[in-house]
Amino acid sequence: MPNMKLFVGLVTLAATVVGQKLCDKYDSARSPPYSVNNNLWGEYQGTGSQCVYIDSLSSAGASWHTTWTWNGGKGTVKSYSNSGVDFEKKLVSDVRTIPTGVEWTQDNTNVDADVAYDMFTAANVDHATSSGDYELMIWLARYGTSQPIGKQIDTATVGGRPWEVWYGTSIQAGAEQKTYSFVPVNPINNYKGDLKAFFDYLSSTQSFPSATQYLISKRTFDPHASVVELSLTQHDE
Repeated sequence: MPNMKLFVGLVTLAATVVGQKLCDKYDSARSPPYSVNNNLWGEYQGTGSQCVYIDSLSSAGASWHTTWTWNGGKGTVKSYSNSGVDFEKKLVSDVRTIPTGVEWTQDNTNVDADVAYDMFTAANVDHATSSGDYELMIWLARYGTSQPIGKQIDTATVGGRPWEVWYGTSIQAGAEQKTYSFVPVNPINNYKGDLKAFFDYLSSTQSFPSATQYLISKRTFDPHASVVELSLTQHDE
């Protein structure tokens, strides 16, 4: 029976929630502007369970880890345990910068897995934050057979790094969602950069409508796998 353990954290100055355990499908914990979410949205594609444990959570940041056991459904995503941050929704064209940094390690790479930032935009500022007109993913690693939706359409240098650029579509909440994914050639275990640069690339080369799309959601990390151990520290400046 495969087991998985994931450690994810935001740099924290003062903790207000410690030791909380999130095991139900959509269990979450909040200390605005931060949240931590279990989110077992794909559990039906296999058998098993997963829990998230809050190490610290406050207005200054979050630190958490997760453990799970999954069987079956090879190649399918079982969960999207993540941490997110609330922010003022703005048109992408009005967002000047999205600075971020992350350091992470993974012990077992013999898996199907990815680690990524995940952001949604929509023309309707009140759009649900679980999907959007557009999805932007910045992958920091992929292992095994894991790959983004769609196909590779380009290669690009963004933030001084080379990336594969992928594009595909899916139906989310009854509407088409366009997904752009940036994938590194090799894993990036220590990343610091400005995520706005990826939107700037899409605006200049892929006709992304930054003047009519609101940034509505930003979450960190989108792991899916059956057997892996990952340790991560992340901060948004």
